Amino acid sequence: MTGIDRLVRTLSASTLWLSVLLVTYWWTAGGGIQELGGWASGLESLGRLTGLVASVLLLAQVLLMARVPLLERAFGQDRLAHVHRLVGFTSFNLMLAHVVLITWGYAVGQVSAVPSTLWQLVVDYPGMLLAVGGTVALCMVVATSIKAARRELRYESWHLLHLYAYLGVGLALPHQLWTGRDFTSSPGRTVFWWTAWGLAAAAVLVFRVGRPLWLNLRHDLRVTSVVPEGEGVWSVYLTGRKMDRLRAEAGQFLGWRFLGRPGWTRANPYSLSAAPDGSSLRITVADAGDGSSSIASLTPGTRALVEGPFGRLTDRARTRQLVAYFGAGVGITPMRALAEGAPYAPGDAVLFQRYTDEPLFGHELRTLAAERGLQVVDLPGRRRYDGSWLGADTPVGGASDSEVLRAWLPDLPQRDVYVCGPPAWTDALTAALLQAGLPVDQLHVEIFAW
Repeated sequence: MTGIDRLVRTLSASTLWLSVLLVTYWWTAGGGIQELGGWASGLESLGRLTGLVASVLLLAQVLLMARVPLLERAFGQDRLAHVHRLVGFTSFNLMLAHVVLITWGYAVGQVSAVPSTLWQLVVDYPGMLLAVGGTVALCMVVATSIKAARRELRYESWHLLHLYAYLGVGLALPHQLWTGRDFTSSPGRTVFWWTAWGLAAAAVLVFRVGRPLWLNLRHDLRVTSVVPEGEGVWSVYLTGRKMDRLRAEAGQFLGWRFLGRPGWTRANPYSLSAAPDGSSLRITVADAGDGSSSIASLTPGTRALVEGPFGRLTDRARTRQLVAYFGAGVGITPMRALAEGAPYAPGDAVLFQRYTDEPLFGHELRTLAAERGLQVVDLPGRRRYDGSWLGADTPVGGASDSEVLRAWLPDLPQRDVYVCGPPAWTDALTAALLQAGLPVDQLHVEIFAW
């Protein structure tokens, strides 16, 4: 499926760039370049251009957030999150530039007249009050998306605030259609913008609302048991109807809500820790201080509501016969599922597990080693503080991280490598893998952070 995924990525990028070029052409055809000759008219013209491009990118943001399965499978969560962040901050900066430039232009280029002009625009122009509300909502989303702010927020709080992006984009629509000449001055432009808005709204309604409702009505997932795996770690076993049609793959995650526990209205992303067998699922959850400790109190029969499955950390991304899996902490869960569900010959797969005290799934991994020829390498010990991905108890003899990798995996360039763990550890390991000679398109990463 790699070829199809590559085609989807190419078509998606091409559609976005063509849309930006199209609105830029319409701005040019409408005299945008000629208007740059005057100070006030130039400010207004640049304000219109930044507004047009910002609108295209905002709609792209909606599609990136809509959980469209085709995009999820083609890009994977990490790449999709990277694009989402890049497009999001770019569209926000252009939106702010649009507000400043348009207001400054309407003030005839006089800075002193900007405040009164802004007030007049907000009060007298149709749709502008709604646009102000949308701008405030988007400012709140961007402020909480900055890494420093995200570290201070629980996942549930960040996720709830992030949904205000839909409100922000939605409130901008009346302003654009009522006051934007570049949106409605020709049938072609009207069709383009209404189609773009319609597709974005449909994607949200279908994939963020309709599909989860249908999925849960069809499968009716229920908890069958909760098993402790270690200190502050539990595995949850679930079953339901027509489980073979859920189409979940080893390495993927779902958004989970368990009815009857505090905070059930907010979904938490948990990876599958066992390969789906067509009749049941298993997730493994660590107490991360975000309400996850309530997992331990789930009782058999508890209803689970899910969204997904999501992620491209699956065998569909694999391009080589040889494979290596790296997991740290509870990030070992998708690696353990892949080690069980992926096809490989004895000796072709190796799994590295980084842990502090006791490894997760130790018995299960030993069983996989005996039955399937999986090679298991333990990386024990507390975290090193020199930026290394290795544990403090791992003997390296003064070798660098990349030299250790080459010693353990001399055939590294011939392998696909899957990585899941905390961000700092993942960054260190990724850098060492690439320095050791792993081609970048053979690296598949899922960062264990939300």
